[in-house]
Amino acid sequence: MPGTVLITDYAWPSLDIERRILGDAGAELLIAETGDEAELIRLAPRADAILTCWQRVTPAVIDAAPRCLTVGRYGVGLDNIAVDHATASGVLVTNVPDFCREEVADHSLALILSCARKIVPFARATRTGVWDLAAARPIARLRGQTLGLIGYGAIAQTVATKARAIGFEIIAYTPRLTPGPLDPSGTATNDLDELLGAADWVSIHCPLTPQTRDLIDARALRRMKPTAWLVNTSRGPIVAEAALHQALTEGWIAGAALDVLGEEPPAPDHPLLALDNVIATPHAAFYSEASIASLQTQAATQAAAVLRGETPPNIVNPAVMDHPNYRAGRR
Repeated sequence: MPGTVLITDYAWPSLDIERRILGDAGAELLIAETGDEAELIRLAPRADAILTCWQRVTPAVIDAAPRCLTVGRYGVGLDNIAVDHATASGVLVTNVPDFCREEVADHSLALILSCARKIVPFARATRTGVWDLAAARPIARLRGQTLGLIGYGAIAQTVATKARAIGFEIIAYTPRLTPGPLDPSGTATNDLDELLGAADWVSIHCPLTPQTRDLIDARALRRMKPTAWLVNTSRGPIVAEAALHQALTEGWIAGAALDVLGEEPPAPDHPLLALDNVIATPHAAFYSEASIASLQTQAATQAAAVLRGETPPNIVNPAVMDHPNYRAGRR
C-alpha cells in the first residue's frame, strides 16, 4: 500500500537514498522545513511513517498521526522520541543500534590523544610562532593509565578494544555489570564511585535517560582524580555543566573533552568554551561518509519494511506487537 513518510530533519546533503528505498515500497517523502512541534503536528496526519534525526517526536505529534505505523530514529539514542507513548498508541519504534560505532570510538580516542599530547595548545602556539614544548609540561605516558567507560554497549566495547592497543587499562561501569574481570581484559564494576576514583580518563557512553541525566554532577566530579580528564561523546545533559565548570576552574579535575553539550549549538559565550582546559567539537563524533550512508539505508529500509507489512530487525518496543491496538498489525 503506498504511504507517506514524514522526515522531521536530517544532517546530510541529500535524501536520495531514502527516496530510492522508500520509493521502491511505494512511499513518498514529506520533508519538514523546521521540524518544530507545531509543524510536525500539522504534517503528522499525512504520515504513515516518521523518520527523525534530532527533532522531538512528542506525544502530541504521535497523537496527531493516526495513520502512523512506525517512528524510526536516525541513530541509536531514543531520548527525542516518546517511546512509551508510541507503544501505548500502537506505534512501532525502531533505531539503528550499530550506527557510528567505529566513528564515535575513534573520536573518543582522538579527543583523549589530543588532550594527553597537548595537540591543541601546541598547534595554537606554533601558529603564533612559538616553537617550544616547555609550556605543555608535564605530559604523561598513556600506557598503563586507566580508562573508565561509563556504559558498556557496542560503542564503549569498541573503544575498549582500541584503547587496549594503546596500552590503557580498562574499567567499565553499568549498574547491571557483575563486578570482577571484564572479558577479554579489564575490570567491570556496578559502583560508579569505584570507576571515578580509579580512572585517569572517564569516557561517557551511556544513553540519556531520567536515571543518567546529570549523572556526572558535583559529587561525581569530586570523586575523580585531580589529574583526570572527562570525555563525553554521548549526550550533553548527562553532565551537569555548571558543576563541570566549577570543577575545571577550581582544579577538581584536569580538563574535559566534549563533543556534546546541553544546548546545541551553544551560545557563543558558553562558559565552558572559554576555558583553556576544554576541547569541544560540534557533535561530530558520529560522522563519516560511510556511517551516514549506512544510517540512511538502514532507517529507510526499516520504514519500508513496516509499510510492506514486514517486521523490521531493530524494534525498540517489541511489546507493542502484542497490543490489541498495534497499528502495523491491522494492515
